[in-house]
Amino acid sequence: MIREELGRLCTWEERHRRLFSRLFVVFAATVVIDALATVAVYFLERHVQNGDINNLFDAFFFTTVQLLTVSSQIRNPLTTGGRIVDIVLELWAVIVVAGSAGAIATFFQTTDS
Repeated sequence: MIREELGRLCTWEERHRRLFSRLFVVFAATVVIDALATVAVYFLERHVQNGDINNLFDAFFFTTVQLLTVSSQIRNPLTTGGRIVDIVLELWAVIVVAGSAGAIATFFQTTDS
């Protein structure tokens, strides 16, 4: 019985391919969104007086941290455009976390017949 279960866990089934492809698409889309948001935040916030985003690395750090839903020492954007980008990043992060959790739950609840 244990041998059968281990064999089933180590077999690459269709549900494994579906989960992997879904997570890969989400990861790839997140990388693209991170890159685009980095450029947008940099151009929107780079000349703001008393702002924390002064170079491309600051913008990359800020957008990546927002996508990871982790707080940082960098203050929120001060421009309207920067704030809109920030909201989009936060919405994307929440949707990705919820969607990925759903995909993983579906993976464990279904089996290939």
